[in-house]
Amino acid sequence: MSAAFARGLNRTMLLACAPFVGLFVWLAIGSVNVGLTNDAFPQVAAGNGNPAAATAAALNGLAQAETSAEITGQMIKRQLKLYNRTNADMKTIASLASSQAARPYLIYDKRITGKLGKPATTIDSDKLRAQLFYMNNGNFRSYALKVKLKNKDAMKLVLAGDQPGKSETTLSAVKRNKAAVGVNAGGFADGRGGRYPLSTTIVDGEYVGGFEASYKDLFFVGLSESNKLIGGKFRSRSQLDALKPKFGASFVPILLDNGKKTAIPAKWQTSPKRAPRTVIGSYKDDQLLFVVADGYNERGSSGATLEEMQSMLKSFGAIDGYNLDGGGSSTLVFNGRVINSPSDGRLRKLPTNFVFFK
Repeated sequence: MSAAFARGLNRTMLLACAPFVGLFVWLAIGSVNVGLTNDAFPQVAAGNGNPAAATAAALNGLAQAETSAEITGQMIKRQLKLYNRTNADMKTIASLASSQAARPYLIYDKRITGKLGKPATTIDSDKLRAQLFYMNNGNFRSYALKVKLKNKDAMKLVLAGDQPGKSETTLSAVKRNKAAVGVNAGGFADGRGGRYPLSTTIVDGEYVGGFEASYKDLFFVGLSESNKLIGGKFRSRSQLDALKPKFGASFVPILLDNGKKTAIPAKWQTSPKRAPRTVIGSYKDDQLLFVVADGYNERGSSGATLEEMQSMLKSFGAIDGYNLDGGGSSTLVFNGRVINSPSDGRLRKLPTNFVFFK
């Protein structure tokens, strides 16, 4: 390092340090006091100048808050337990009330079912409960079908081929409509190359061929929109419409009216005297009862009389009862199988049939 460079460096360092040297000399010979105000220190709450006491008070407050929270939690648990117990009690009460409300129906159903005997087979679904009974009669063999409709679409009257003039067997009607049960319905008349429903007939709320006022012994029987059996003689369409019919058919004669036997016209007592028969009745709880009687022919020597069918309906507890088409038309299909023995030796083709859906 040259002497000139060393002298330059020394001057530079002296100039850089001169301010600090001056400040140090001034502090050494001067009387300067440096201090902090009270605001620079943490303040103690008024009335408590002891930090330890303040800390203790804070901890005590936390303890009280914890105790309060624990008590609140216990109260919430007790309220929740009470709510759950009350909810369970209400469900029990509702279930008991429901069972008690159904008790009269169950008692009544047991009573009327007992009159029919033990069901041979039962279909029980969301739409219906259909029970099949085999009956013991001295002069003929018969079958009973008791039906509780649970749904407005559980039963229909179907028109063969969905148009007047067509015909099909009850079994065919069941299969075509994908039903489970079928029974023959109203009477018919042949003409113009077809088979037509007799008198007033209603399908899906619509009149087939218009309304015809009841005459002689004819009646109309069917179901209302509320699934109640309606029937009788009607002088005008407005009279029938007032009952809001959903479907129905016509035949002769009426057998029971409000639990009482009606007078059977002499003509129908002997024409024929005995025959295969199909009748429909209703109970006071709106269950339906069909009774189908077998016969070997329609010449009056086999099968049941109308008085016998009438007495059966009444003895089984039916309130209202009507005779449906009989003879070779009488057919009962259950679970897709023909139950009775049609007198024609084969199934007769009909314009109308009642079908039931499960």
